Amino acid sequence: MIEAVADRFEGAPRQLRRRWSDDFKARAVAEALEPGSSVSAIARRLDIHPSQLFGWRRAALGPHKESTGSSGHKAITPSAGVAIVIEVLIGDVVVRAPVNADEAHLQRVIRAVRSA
Repeated sequence: MIEAVADRFEGAPRQLRRRWSDDFKARAVAEALEPGSSVSAIARRLDIHPSQLFGWRRAALGPHKESTGSSGHKAITPSAGVAIVIEVLIGDVVVRAPVNADEAHLQRVIRAVRSA
């Protein structure tokens, strides 16, 4: 009779799974969502695999809806509680505001930038 026993390969490193806090994930995803950012570079700096950060980013955006306004800008509404900012590009000026910003205040800021 032959008995097969699953065993670890010799020389294979014994590693425990690493765990990241929700705060760490949220900060990493927020940084990865900034315009012009490189997910691979961010992942390398944080010592995580790029596919891990891509997965966190995909999960944070989840099923999202995109709407394109008359100006051609896209607005993405994430389904997770990740700190996302609204970005409006006016010429060479970028206006950033938190998602929960007061609409009237944001309109005043955009008007001021356009008139400047």
